[in-house]
Amino acid sequence: MAARDYAVANGLDVRLAARHGRHTGPTSGLAPGFLQANMLVLPVEYADDFRRLCARNPVPCPLIAESSDLGSFASVTGCTPRLTMEGCDLRTDIPAYMVYSDSKLVKSHCRDIKDEWTDRHVGFLIGCSYSFETELAAAGLPPRHVVLNRNVPMYRTTLALCPAGVFTGGTYVVSMRPYRRKDVEQVRSITRRFGATHGEPIAWGWEAVRSLGIRDVDVPEWGDAPLTEDGKPLGETREQGARDEEDEDEEVPVFWGCGVTPQEAVMRAGLKGVVMAHAPGHMLVLDAKDEDIVS
Repeated sequence: MAARDYAVANGLDVRLAARHGRHTGPTSGLAPGFLQANMLVLPVEYADDFRRLCARNPVPCPLIAESSDLGSFASVTGCTPRLTMEGCDLRTDIPAYMVYSDSKLVKSHCRDIKDEWTDRHVGFLIGCSYSFETELAAAGLPPRHVVLNRNVPMYRTTLALCPAGVFTGGTYVVSMRPYRRKDVEQVRSITRRFGATHGEPIAWGWEAVRSLGIRDVDVPEWGDAPLTEDGKPLGETREQGARDEEDEDEEVPVFWGCGVTPQEAVMRAGLKGVVMAHAPGHMLVLDAKDEDIVS
């Protein structure tokens, strides 16, 4: 399938393109209107603790589906019937994967995880903020990374997760999309309905960079550095000592909970064995539609 066709693709089209190596990049903007999901695959002994972690931290870790049976990669059971899916392959249908061994990253952006998956693994799907981007675009507020064909910037923070079992010491990961200050309330209103895909922003403005413990907004840990409309680094446009409330037309960073958070929690937890996940920005595109999960 040619790149131009992704704008009219469905979830199956994108999964097959990933499975057969025809698409290997980020999935933001692909198959508009179809739900996208982060993925984490754990040894079964950690599954219950992970479910509790998601229940205690629903903003960065909204659990929407998991393997239908222990070891199953070909079907997932959703939190609602519309999110249940068969005929997929969680080992191949994401454009790029990460693999951890004993909580250390050993493979980055690999094409599949067929060699690593065993009958003792459970796949979990976490809602993705890409799923509200279609509605933002329809409102005349397209995310900058989509417009510029870049990956969304993602950052580690110092905002603590509520612990659950083996998952202790974890912190939020956030994604960021810049918007003019005057548009932030509309952005909040649009994304608020998408609670199963991180919902409305958790923080915005330049003070949020400091309060979240982000070292440099122009140097994300994952994804591409954020740019202004005219292609300049976002942080460089911030006047030294300027006050947040000064200019309604100023572009400010807007932060959402991010589905990379579980991968950070795994690395902090010191888990034994092999854990697999999507590569940041490279999602599983489902058959369900965005409106199937709005509240």
